Parts: sequence; structure tokens; C-alpha cells
Amino acid sequence: MADRSTQRLMLLILAAVFAFLYVPISVLVALSFNEGGLPTAWTGFSTKWYGELISNKDIMGAALNTLIVAVSSTFIATILGSLLAVGVEIRRRKGRVLETVIFAPMIIPDIVLAIALLSFFSMLEVTLGLRTIIVSHVVFNLAFVCAVVRARLKTFDWTIVEASTDLGASTITTLWRVVLPVLMPAVIAGALLAFTLSVDEFIIAFFTAGAGRESITLPMQIFAMIRFGVTPEINALATIVMTVSVVALALSQRLNSGKLAGQ
Repeated sequence: MADRSTQRLMLLILAAVFAFLYVPISVLVALSFNEGGLPTAWTGFSTKWYGELISNKDIMGAALNTLIVAVSSTFIATILGSLLAVGVEIRRRKGRVLETVIFAPMIIPDIVLAIALLSFFSMLEVTLGLRTIIVSHVVFNLAFVCAVVRARLKTFDWTIVEASTDLGASTITTLWRVVLPVLMPAVIAGALLAFTLSVDEFIIAFFTAGAGRESITLPMQIFAMIRFGVTPEINALATIVMTVSVVALALSQRLNSGKLAGQ
């Protein structure tokens, strides 16, 4: 009886935690299909607010900026992060200091990193805009890509690299034709994670963006809109952003677990 009571209590606590986490999100998604203009009162099912998003030039411009930043920063961070992971794994026996430095952006608060990047750009007298946001997101995403690829390297068979070298292949050839195919699922998983983080990131983009609308990203646009109250249009926009993030994270986790890699 005591064991059953304990199990029921644990299930009740688990259900309460999940309800606390996901009921607000479910309400947001449901209200994005609310026909009326009231943010909380349900008046009927409609998809008109998603149509309103397409006709809103400010939102579409911010979405385009977000896509440019996310794709560019993901491409750069994936290449640099993957190469960094290989280099760190090769030198892992020479100490942990390098790992601490690399993974610092994952540990320190976003606000600290944002202020540091803003100070750095100001010191170099760099004009703030999409380029500075892209560079900042590369710095932020680099550690995450490196961590994902390194997780795959923990089970990597380095004897195939030695065999490639013994057969006369150059370092570039070995990296491209031997190492990369094995690491590709982890590389793609890291890229999807970096893309998701870049789409959702607000604080760093807010601090390193320029003054004009040409550098406003989607999270910044949502923040500007929500100051005047939550509307079904904002709920629809948040639902789309959340859906993109969830799909990318799910694919990243699936690839990283090896289910799509045939492992």
C-alpha cells in the first residue's frame, strides 16, 4: 500500500509539473486560432491571424532578418564548431583548460555575453547591424555545435584516421572523406541546434543590433509588439516560432541519438 501511495504521489507531482510547463503553451496555441480580437476570451475558431502575419510588412521583414541571421550564423558556427571539436578531442589529454575557455559562452549569462560583445564592437568602432548580430550568434552557437560533435567523437574509432594516413591520404582528404562522413549526423544535429538557438535568441541580438528596422529580428519584433498587449496575432507568431524550434530540436535529438544514422 505504501509503495502504491508513493507511486501515485510521484505521478501526481509529475502531472502537476507537466501541467505547469505545457498548459500555458497549449493556451497560447489555442488562442492563436481565436476568431475574436480579445487575447483571452474564446469567440470561435479561425486562421485569419496567420493571414494577418503574412500581410504585416514589419513582421515579414523581421522574419527575413531572422532567417538571414540564423542561416548565416548556423553555417559559420557549424564549420568552425566541428573543426574545433576535432581539434579539442585530439588535444584532450593535454589538459582541460582549453575546454573551459571554449564552453564559457554556454555557461555565462546571455546578458554578460551581450554586454561584452557590444563593448567589443564599440571598441573596434564597428557599425551595428545584421553583420554584428551574425558574428555574435556565431560566438554564442560555437560552443553548442562543438559540444554536440564532441559527443559523437567520444565513440569515434581513430584507427581509421591512422589507416587513411598510412595509405597516403593527406590531412584534408582524411578529414573530408573519412572523418566527416562518420561525424555527419552529429554535425547536422549541431547545425539544427544552432539554428534553433539563433531563431529564439533575443538578448544578444537586442544588444548588438543597429538602430534601424533593417536589423530587427523576429524576437525583437515580438517584444516591441507585446508592450502594447498580447493579441491573437502575437499568439500566432509565437506559435510559428515555437513550432520551428520544436521541429528543429526534435530532428537534432533524433540525429544525435543515431536513429537516423543507422546506429
